[in-house]
Amino acid sequence: MKTSAFFSVTLSASLAYAAPSPDRFSRPAKRAACTSPVQLSGSENPFANRTLFANNHYGDYVRAAAQNMTDESLADAALKVADVGSFLWLDTISAIDTFQGYIDGTGCDEIFGVVIYDLPGRDCAAKASNGELSTGQISTYKSSYIDPIVDIINANPNVAFAALIEPDSLPNLVTNSDLATCQASAAEYREGVAYALKSLNLPNVVTYLDAGHGGWLGWDANLAPGAAELASAYKNAGSPANFRGISTNVAGWNAWTKVPGEFENTSDGQYNKCQDEQRYVTIFGAALASAGMPNHAIIDTGRNAVQGLRLAWGDWCNVNGAGFGVRPTSSTGESLADAFVWVKPGGESDGTSDTSAVRYDSFCGLADAYKPSPEAGQWNQAYFEMLLKNANPQF
Repeated sequence: MKTSAFFSVTLSASLAYAAPSPDRFSRPAKRAACTSPVQLSGSENPFANRTLFANNHYGDYVRAAAQNMTDESLADAALKVADVGSFLWLDTISAIDTFQGYIDGTGCDEIFGVVIYDLPGRDCAAKASNGELSTGQISTYKSSYIDPIVDIINANPNVAFAALIEPDSLPNLVTNSDLATCQASAAEYREGVAYALKSLNLPNVVTYLDAGHGGWLGWDANLAPGAAELASAYKNAGSPANFRGISTNVAGWNAWTKVPGEFENTSDGQYNKCQDEQRYVTIFGAALASAGMPNHAIIDTGRNAVQGLRLAWGDWCNVNGAGFGVRPTSSTGESLADAFVWVKPGGESDGTSDTSAVRYDSFCGLADAYKPSPEAGQWNQAYFEMLLKNANPQF
């Protein structure tokens, strides 16, 4: 089962739009940065007094898309999406070269969200977002990927960072251990995640370790082993002080709260008590606490506005009919939930629907997947427009 994304940090040539003109389509003015070093702690919610920064990587895509709407009446609404805070995915070593440029302009009342996503043998249970590093390249992951990211963050002590660590990696080890690809990746996943957590234990960073979603580790049989796997990573990293907890629903579609849940009344629904992300955060959170790990959470609500679209809970690719969900906020109504955030950049493809493509994954060809869709990480203008039209709340 897979829920993650692959995001190319260089503006793709496939997005053949005109450069934004110096008017309402231009980048916003930079905000005032902090004048002294930021001090964060894993014991406090870093989003409580900070807004998730709207990075210009996603913003540039959206502003370009706004100029090319098939329905021109939606252009103003599209531009508002560019103002929504979202996480920046560093999914290749080369992407690190752009990191500093996107950090610039982060205000003192904002927090920069970054996704760490380049483990050797990445996404061992899917084809659409396999990474650049092969198994056996853990030393490259450490020295050429994690270490340069740490150097850049260290060079920006006046900026607050929330780092989301390796979507899908450890959940895959819990539920897909029968796959040869995951067996081959397991040791380096564990070593790499621990190294990332330890290395990013910095004064101005709070880290969250990805925990899949309620339809993944929320099954009764997966709760204890899932908590044990994540807690082991936390402890192997030396129980870092700036570690806060988990991320859930990354690039996913689950509702925050829905009773009954989308799949609660199916034949096997009785074996999963985590039928929405709120129940998952509380139930899995209790399992994490029992395993000796901090258990606060951030939840990706970027594309979960519309429910009842999937034919099966495991259908993860470009779900047709989806809409932008609740905008980032720390007002969650749940003490364990630090914030609703946008992690997956809405409009970027989960994977290609071209059955002849090398990276084609069958989930992207299912009846509930949007077609046509380009390769993972490439912009899909039609899908973006659908997300905008189906947004709840509306823009």
